[in-house]
Formats: sequence, C-alpha cells, structure tokens
Amino acid sequence: MVLSIWRNSHLVLAVVASLFLLIASITGGILAVEPISNKVRPYNIDHADKLTLTETLTNLNAKYDEILSVSSDRNGFVSVSVIINGENEQFYVDPFTGNKLGPLIEKAPIFKFSTSLHRSLFLKTTGRFLIGLVSQLLFLIAVSGIILIAKRQGGFKYLFASVVRENFSQFNHVVYARITLLPIIVLSLTGIYLSLLRFNLIPEEQVVHEIDYDSLTDSPKKPLKDFEFFNSTTLGELKELEYPFSEFIEDFYTIRLKDKEVILNQFNGEIITEKKSALVAIISSWATVLHTGEGSIVWSAILGMGSLSIPFLMLTGFIIYFKRPKIHIKNKYSQNECSHIILVGTEGATTLQYAQEFHRQLQKVGIKSYLGLMNEYCLFKKMEQLIIFTATYGQGESPASADRFKELVKKNYQPQPFSFSVIGFGSTAYPNYCQFAYETFEIVKKLPNANSLGKVHTVNDQSFEAFSNWANPWARAIGLKLQLEKPKITLPKNHVSNFEVLDRIDFEKEDTFLLTLKNMNGTRVVSGDLLSVIPEQDERERLYSIGNLGNNTLAISVKKQPNGICSNMLGQLEKGKILSAGVAKNRHFYLPKNTKDVVLIATGTGIGPFLGMIASNVARRKLHLYWGGRTPESLAPYKAHIDEALFKKRLHLFTPAYSRMQSEKIYVQHLIKRDANKIAGIFSKGGCVMICGSIAMQREVMTELQDICSTYLKKDLSYYQNRKQIKMDCY
Repeated sequence: MVLSIWRNSHLVLAVVASLFLLIASITGGILAVEPISNKVRPYNIDHADKLTLTETLTNLNAKYDEILSVSSDRNGFVSVSVIINGENEQFYVDPFTGNKLGPLIEKAPIFKFSTSLHRSLFLKTTGRFLIGLVSQLLFLIAVSGIILIAKRQGGFKYLFASVVRENFSQFNHVVYARITLLPIIVLSLTGIYLSLLRFNLIPEEQVVHEIDYDSLTDSPKKPLKDFEFFNSTTLGELKELEYPFSEFIEDFYTIRLKDKEVILNQFNGEIITEKKSALVAIISSWATVLHTGEGSIVWSAILGMGSLSIPFLMLTGFIIYFKRPKIHIKNKYSQNECSHIILVGTEGATTLQYAQEFHRQLQKVGIKSYLGLMNEYCLFKKMEQLIIFTATYGQGESPASADRFKELVKKNYQPQPFSFSVIGFGSTAYPNYCQFAYETFEIVKKLPNANSLGKVHTVNDQSFEAFSNWANPWARAIGLKLQLEKPKITLPKNHVSNFEVLDRIDFEKEDTFLLTLKNMNGTRVVSGDLLSVIPEQDERERLYSIGNLGNNTLAISVKKQPNGICSNMLGQLEKGKILSAGVAKNRHFYLPKNTKDVVLIATGTGIGPFLGMIASNVARRKLHLYWGGRTPESLAPYKAHIDEALFKKRLHLFTPAYSRMQSEKIYVQHLIKRDANKIAGIFSKGGCVMICGSIAMQREVMTELQDICSTYLKKDLSYYQNRKQIKMDCY
C-alpha cells in the first residue's frame, strides 16, 4: 500500500509537470553552457586574486585618470568603469598592468532567449509562478524517486548497490537517476528559493550605513599605499569598489566584499562604518551560483548533465509505466468451487505470468483452479492444494499485491486439511533473495490444517528451467502431466548463431558431459554469458553457462535430465554437427577485471563458466577453485582443463569436495568453513567470491560466508554483496 502511494505520487507529479519540466530542463541544459563559455574567455589573470587592493588600485590609477569603480566577478575577471575623453567605458583589465583585455561579455541571443523562457515562459509574473511551482514538483519527484529506488534496492544503505538489468528503460532509469540525483535536488531547491526571492516571500535586507558626517576629517592625509584596509584586503575578496565622486569629505570609498560592506575615508583610509552582509544576501548569492553554475566549469557541466537527464528520465519512466504488465486475472470458476487455489505476490506482474501459465495448464487437464492475488486470501471452502507464487521486494519486503497477506491469514481460518507449496521468484544479485517467500512458507506452515509439500522452491532471474524443476515433479506427485509453456520473458541476447561441435566428453555414471563448440559467426562471448538453446520439439528456451576457452572455442557443461528434451538433444550431438543458438548476456557474472584474488565455488556442471575464466587468466591472478562432486571420477570431463591451468599457473589452487568418498559427506560449504580465515582475508583485500551451481548449494555457501563476515570481519554479508565482491549464477 505504502509503495503504491509513492509510486502513484511519483507518476502523477511527473505527468502534471511534464511539459514545463521539459521546457525548464532543455533551457537549463542550454544555459549551463553559458558559464562554461564565459569561463574559458582569456580574461582570467593567474594569481590576480592574491594582489592587495593597494597594489591593484595603484596599478589602475597609474593607467587611468578617472576611475568610477572596480569589480571582480565569479569568474575572477577584473573589470573597471572609467571615463576616457569624456566617455564612460567599461572593460576587463589586467590588474597587474592596468592594460585593457577586452569588452564586457554580452549575453548571446540564444542565452537571452533561453533565460527568459527558463525564468518565466514569456508569461511574466504568471510564468515565474509556474516555474516556481515546477521547481517544487521536481523536488517532490526527486524525493519520491529516491524512496522508490531505495525500496527497490532493499533499503537506503543499498541505494547505490548494483542494479539488476530487467530491461533498458528500467535499468537506465535507476542508474541515471542515481547519478543525477544531487544536481536535480540542487536545481529544484535553489529554483524554489529564487522563486520565493523574486516574489519577495523571502525579504532581502538592504545594507544601510549610519554615518556621522560631522565627525569625518581629512587629516592626517595619507597616501593610498598606507591605507591599512587596502593593504590587508586581497582582490580575491572583492566584489565591487566604488571610488569617491568628489574630493569632498562627505564622499568616500564604498567597498563590497563577499561577506561585508565597508565605507572608507578617502583621505586617511580609516573605516567609517562596516556592515556584515545579511544572511539572506549570502544565501541568495550561493543559491544563484548553485543554480547557474556561474564561475565553475565543472559544476556547470554537472548541472547541464542534471538538466538534460530529466527528459531522458521522463521518457524511460513513462516507458516503464506503460510497459508494466497490468494485472488482469480471469477465472472460469469461483473461489468456492475450486480444489486448487493459486495465489500470487507480484510487483510488476512478471511472477503473475508464470502463475497464469500454471493455472492454464491445470485447467487443461480438468482441474478446477482459481487464480488470485495474495491480498485476496480468504476462506476457500473446497481447497485441497494451495500454491503460492511470490516475488520479494526491496529489503525482504512483500510485493505490493501481498502486503496484507499476513493479516489476512490470521483472520481467515481454513477448516479442512490442505497441502501447500511456496515458490519464490527473485534474483541472487540482491542480498535478500526470495526472503518473503521463506517468510510466507513459515506463516502458512503454522496453520492448523496445513501440510507442506516440500521446502520453498526458488526461481532465479525468471529461469523457466528452475520453475519447471518444481512444476513437473509437483504434477507427477499428484498424478498429473503438465505441458508448461515459457512466458515471453527472456534475457537480452544476440541473434542466433551457428556453433560447430568440436568434442563431447561424457561421464555416463552421472549423466553429465562437457560440450566444446567452435564459434562460427564470431559472436562476442564472455565467460559467464548464457547459451540460449531452443529445441524444435517444444520451443522452450534453455540457458547454459558458457566458458570461453579462447580461439573461438566455447564450453558448456550439461547434466542430462530424465526425459529432458534439450539436455538429451545436446548429449546426442556428434563431432562436426552444427548447433544453432543465441548468446544471452549475463554481465553480473563476469570475472572482475581488477581483482587479484577470486574464489570460484561450483558444484557439478556449475564449473562450466569457470573453465573459461581460468583459461583467460593470462595475468595469473590468484584464482582459487572449490568444486564439489560425488567422486574423483566425477571430475573426468574437466580434469584435463584443470591440470593444464595448474601447470600454466592460471589456476592458483584447486580444492575438490567429494561427497561419496567417506561415511560423513563433505560438500563445498564445509571447505569454505574450513578455510574461513583465508576467505575473510580475500574479502578484506577487495577480493571476490563467485558461485555457480544449484540454489541449494548457494544457500549453504551463503550461510557460511555470512558467518565468516560476521565473525572475522564484523560486517554483514550484504556489505560485500553491495561492493560487488559476491557474484552468483545459480539455478
């Protein structure tokens, strides 16, 4: 509910302000160029800001007979207003020599036009009011956006953690929103302040000097070089200095510095009166600088980037909204007629697509099935099976359509016995992977008449194969046969390419094999990417982790599944045969480039991508491979690659765990626990841990890593996940 409020508020504010924001952002981007173009003018003299006012005025007085004023702007350009041959002239000067450098900068027509449009939309007072209102809306949009990103990432401490790429618009909207967060907030807040200033809602205090003219004296008369104030004040502190109009005692020097205004006796240099600048004036000056970028090339560029990011964020934001799958659920039977109840907890309706396919297949085989949201949990009179599909949002929170589930479970008692299953959808790139699914399982498990059909089953990165690994055994257990079809959700991939089979090394005892392929089309493949194979028989995509062995040679490790169409098809490919497949990019599982120590953890066929990472380790970084199999024979398909890597010192250490060689089974997590001190040292030095294999193995290894981080490093595991020191690709 709370999330929906923030999301809808963010959208409504963006829609209301969209046109004006578009105008303000584009003109703001143009105006950001003006301070840069001014700053690069050749009027800045090195070290001029260190000159005292005495030195500056002496140099100028020697050059010009009648000076009215001297100014220093935010660019550090020094200008004078002088009378030459009876004419008033203004220009930039070199304060060391007094020489004229050039005329004062005139505002270019494009900047004049953009300034008027940016400030008032050519609507004068009405336009200024609208621009002020848009600044407030922009601030609210930024705040609501920060909250949404924090919730999505799992909390404010994960705000700048890595972002899981779902699609171009979603990924870049989050990434660029975070990058431009500071300039957008500064632009909006300073825009609000300057609008309030223009409407006199923030009163500006004028500096007023009270001068006792009767006490003024022209003696003792001192030369300019003996004026103490001029000697102790530098040109870098000056904003403007006005000369006396005449030689009467009532006329004086008026000096405006960055923090005060001083009236100085023109004859002896004594301070007549001194007033600190009003706080409002100082704040207004800073607000102007922060809003315009005047005087700083770097800040102007940052503001320009912030301004021009707004149209991009608007576009990607609207694309996200209109492409977000809408939740439309149709049921043939009412909830009280159905024996099978499917409830969904979803944020963006991705999880719903899997539930809908499951619901459709149950109905095809004659099961009365009802599909609803977790927030619709109630008394189901004929329920025999409860199947819950749920995503996890943010820091282990419930998704929007399940935020009242816990409360509803307590209120609605199910009188008849029923069995239940919980399937969690998420991404292992997030620290709280499928946490809400585990919480849901515990809640339902405590119900009086509930009987669980196994533990929580998790699906990483929308893996249809992982989903099928639950659905098909579930169906067989109750005497059904389902023909599931993959929802149209997939990772971004290259076009289909041809791969020639170079070799296939089988290990028949465990129905596994290593398939090496020649990349015929030159498709760029990085170890960790996924080979997308779609068999002709059922046209469902299967993904296999790729190891790039070099010289256009790829390797995938495959385990044959009982009645597995794709794995058996790959297992029958002979040398020289051509396989047509795509390559799905999997950037979050690439070997980090600048990390000296990397721990590779795999079981069974999960070793596939690591073979490629090890083969490419020509820099001889320390790669520590932990691998789990049943017996030493299980290593047969990979042994030649491991031995060669150890010989060439591309693999620092290989530590296997064989579970069937002793009475007490040893798994990779036991080795990680044994080497806890070494793992902690690698983490502390910025090293990385990469995990590939089964979700069950990943869960056990993550438990050990959590203990290591807590015990040895006094930090939570999520700290290292957010620093991209843990990478996972499990299934």
